[in-house]
Amino acid sequence: MRHAKILATAALLLAPALAFAHPGHAENGLAAGVLHPLTGLDHLLAMLAVGLWAAQQQGKARLALPCTFVGTMLIGGLLGFTGLEIPFMETGIAASVLALGLLVALAARPPVAAAVG
Repeated sequence: MRHAKILATAALLLAPALAFAHPGHAENGLAAGVLHPLTGLDHLLAMLAVGLWAAQQQGKARLALPCTFVGTMLIGGLLGFTGLEIPFMETGIAASVLALGLLVALAARPPVAAAVG
């Protein structure tokens, strides 16, 4: 089993095209795909908004919001590894930044299930 994990890891490292960020960016390769969520302005703004909104929450929502955001980004990364291109990805990220900014400005405190959704 350990041998299979090593081979799978080597295959991923030797296939940088799998880590391409969503289309529309000039940089390619493994490093660009891995670092994109940390260097892309849209992702940084979304992370900041999620953090601010989570800080305004109480109870389980304070931890659930950032964990859900990171989990969703991981799912998006896995979908990117499969080569799936989701139309209007940048527009969706921009819309989420606006929506999260509005939730922060209003200090909205919906139930945890609704907030995570």
